[in-house]
Amino acid sequence: MALKKQIEDKLNVALKAKDKNTYPTLRLIVSAIKDAEIAGRTNKQKEIKDSDIISLLKKMIKQRTESSEVYKKAGRNELLENEEKEIKVISTFLPKQLSDDETKKICQEVIKSTSASSMKDMGKIMGVLKSKYPDSLDFSKVSSIIKGLLS
Repeated sequence: MALKKQIEDKLNVALKAKDKNTYPTLRLIVSAIKDAEIAGRTNKQKEIKDSDIISLLKKMIKQRTESSEVYKKAGRNELLENEEKEIKVISTFLPKQLSDDETKKICQEVIKSTSASSMKDMGKIMGVLKSKYPDSLDFSKVSSIIKGLLS
């Protein structure tokens, strides 16, 4: 089932169940997808791809993570809790992220296969990882793991 359809179905279920913790966030997601589709119409793109939706969801999570850090520093716990709830709802539609151990193992394999030996090869390693594992790796963690392995 297409990711867009899954999100819309979950929104309908949440609306019928009057789940006030879930449906506002799902509405935001559906709205963002529609905005992306409208923007894609200028490029003659008929329908939005799942990969585009995934990158959109990641962007939404990043925005909420940044906001939650600001709220935490400011002591705004009610806003912080709201952002964390939204992150949980959005995360349910993202592919499962690999664990730190699995990520480290993959990084070691790519370093060996690319014969990387210094930090100058970081771009080459990241390019291979992004092409093979675009949705399953957390690239903020990957960069620190690679730096540790190449040091």
